[in-house]
Amino acid sequence: MKALVLGGGGREHALVRALSRDSGVTDLHCAPGNPGTSALADNHVINVLDGLAVTELAARIGAELVVVGPEAPLVEGVADALRERGIPVFGPDREAARLEGSKAFAKEVMEAAGVPTARARVCKNPGQVAEALDAFGAPYVVKDDGLAAGKGVVVTGDRALAEQHARECGRVVIEEYLDGPEVSLFVLSDGIHAVPLLPAQDFKRAYTGDEGPNTGGMGAYAPLPWAAPGLVDEVMESVVRPTIAEMSQRGTRYQGLLYVGLALTSAGPRVVEFNARFGDPETQVVLDRLATPIGSLLQAADTGALGGITSLDWHPGAAVTVVIAAENYPGDPVKGDPITGIDAANAVEGAYVLHAGTAWSGARDLKSNGGRVLNVVGTGPDLTQARGRAYEAAAKIELRGSFFRTDIAEKAALGKDMR
Repeated sequence: MKALVLGGGGREHALVRALSRDSGVTDLHCAPGNPGTSALADNHVINVLDGLAVTELAARIGAELVVVGPEAPLVEGVADALRERGIPVFGPDREAARLEGSKAFAKEVMEAAGVPTARARVCKNPGQVAEALDAFGAPYVVKDDGLAAGKGVVVTGDRALAEQHARECGRVVIEEYLDGPEVSLFVLSDGIHAVPLLPAQDFKRAYTGDEGPNTGGMGAYAPLPWAAPGLVDEVMESVVRPTIAEMSQRGTRYQGLLYVGLALTSAGPRVVEFNARFGDPETQVVLDRLATPIGSLLQAADTGALGGITSLDWHPGAAVTVVIAAENYPGDPVKGDPITGIDAANAVEGAYVLHAGTAWSGARDLKSNGGRVLNVVGTGPDLTQARGRAYEAAAKIELRGSFFRTDIAEKAALGKDMR
């Protein structure tokens, strides 16, 4: 199989790495990719939001599978363009991707499907915002209705900050706050059948101790030793299958990845959000644990063949990823600083580095080129050893002004019940 991955972040490096370890994938490409993916695949510099450019590249290299990493190309209809050319693609079409592209549309679908979620109001002006904030009270949850690269949500007890975020966004969804830990569940769907992956947990706040602003994610781990054994089955029955059926009833076949963001509340699991693609940085740990070859698995979502997959194989043990972020992230991150120590980090037993926001500086040197610069993954027989290896490797990276959280997976590794 010849495969092409679209995107250039840590999630895409994780996807490229997983595909490179699949013996059925004989030729691997990435667009635009990054310095990390270039060691495993041929990088191509194109605009991944341009459906014509993507289909022309896929046709030229003879791609038998195109994996769309980020959300923006999906919302722009890149998967539609590929399917129109008869090129297999992992990712929902434009209409299905509205589950991520519009928080208001996602709420509408959830309500119609009977999916358990937070009460919410769609607000278009300051008066509606004020009424909704009064109705739900603090902590205030204000979500940009459109795409915001994982940073469009504000959860705060500060009324003025909540109102400011609503003004900056325009159309917003304001929700009641959901108590309990959050969990990410990735589900492969061919529009009829659905196959769940391993649940993971990520960390959104910028700083240790869940302090600071929301980010795209500062780390993640899998599996979740504290999760109830029947959690995945419950979510598949109460959330995933009703949602896929509701989309089908609306004339939209959901093919690709359905990301279910959950809050495990005292009243049971509630949906926080849907995304239409792999989450970042949860993908980095979930794919590390996946033992089933990934290429044919992703291709089956496009060909309607997921019904023949009864179970997936997983490596024993655990994986933890720690995000190394640039100075001033998630604001206006500093770019262009040299990065060293990656070889030393990769030499740590059970650890490796995925590139997220890097670029070449000259022929062989690396520099920072984004907010979340590197993902350091540690693996081991349990969470304690996995996180120990991740942090040992992360400490070897040198990037001026960079920072990382020191508490990723800490409570779970200590055996604390997160529920």
